[in-house]
Amino acid sequence: MSVKEEQPKLISTQNSSLDFTLRPKKWQDYIGQDRIKENLKIIIEAAKQRHESPDHILLYGNPGLGKTTLAFLIAKEMGVNIRQTSGPAIERPGDLAAILTNLAEGDILFIDEIHRLNKICEEILYPSMEEFKLNLITGKGTMAQTMSIDLFHFTLIGATTKIASISSPLRSRFGIIFQLDFYKEEEIEKIIERSAKILNVDISKPAVKIIAQRSRFTPRIANHLLKRVRDFAQVKNNGFITPLLAEKALKFLDIDELGLTKEDRRLLKTISDKFRGGPVGLKALASATMEEEDSILELYEPYLIQLGFIQRTPRGRVITEKAYKYLKIRPKDKLL
Repeated sequence: MSVKEEQPKLISTQNSSLDFTLRPKKWQDYIGQDRIKENLKIIIEAAKQRHESPDHILLYGNPGLGKTTLAFLIAKEMGVNIRQTSGPAIERPGDLAAILTNLAEGDILFIDEIHRLNKICEEILYPSMEEFKLNLITGKGTMAQTMSIDLFHFTLIGATTKIASISSPLRSRFGIIFQLDFYKEEEIEKIIERSAKILNVDISKPAVKIIAQRSRFTPRIANHLLKRVRDFAQVKNNGFITPLLAEKALKFLDIDELGLTKEDRRLLKTISDKFRGGPVGLKALASATMEEEDSILELYEPYLIQLGFIQRTPRGRVITEKAYKYLKIRPKDKLL
């Protein structure tokens, strides 16, 4: 595999354009996830020395923790192109075949939401990942024939928020699996400071801390909050973000000191008021709050569990004593 020095070219199969403004372009700018970074550096260096592609990589964790950014950094370090798509975007075997046959030697194929890949396309991936062959069935009935196409060696990087939803056969074909964790508060502060410099935002150190404390330990949310506070500062304070202005802006956005939104609070109050603190099943909770089950599982619950406000039990979700103190209410009698 020839290692190229130029910036990896994005070839996207999605219609929406990505905002790369705040995305780290080199390892030293990627803050946090130190264990994963160090492992990846060794994996990449070893692959480059052997003039091979790295093993297929599966990244999993909550939304906004940096899975996509890692995929692009790997491509840059390998000096290869990256083709990006998502599980739902690959609807038919022909879609996947078109992507695989257009990969060059050493390229990276990044599939976001890989758990949503349909079963037929998933089965086509098996020989593609193991033997770098694309097996397609042409014709129907007695006229059906299997056509095998040799592929260039490539690295598949899959990203998912639901690793349990990935079938065992597909998961076993990834030689490298990493879980991205929530970030530490000091790491989020560094991310906000870096983003503020890129956005040319004038912000005080205490204001950085206030935003970081409400960022749910997630870089994407931290950057979103910084942008919204920046808007507020531009209109209200000539662009300078002070602690007082940050507090006002976040209050205006209905985000409290712990980073909880009105939707988070409604979820906790629903469990407390309608279900007497739980246990309550996911379907019942989704119906009572008029939220989608996936939204509860991916957007609200992970952070509430991280805070120690919700516990999962075999019978369902329950809120904790800590949550009652936060809500400033007394626990109700438990449901039988």
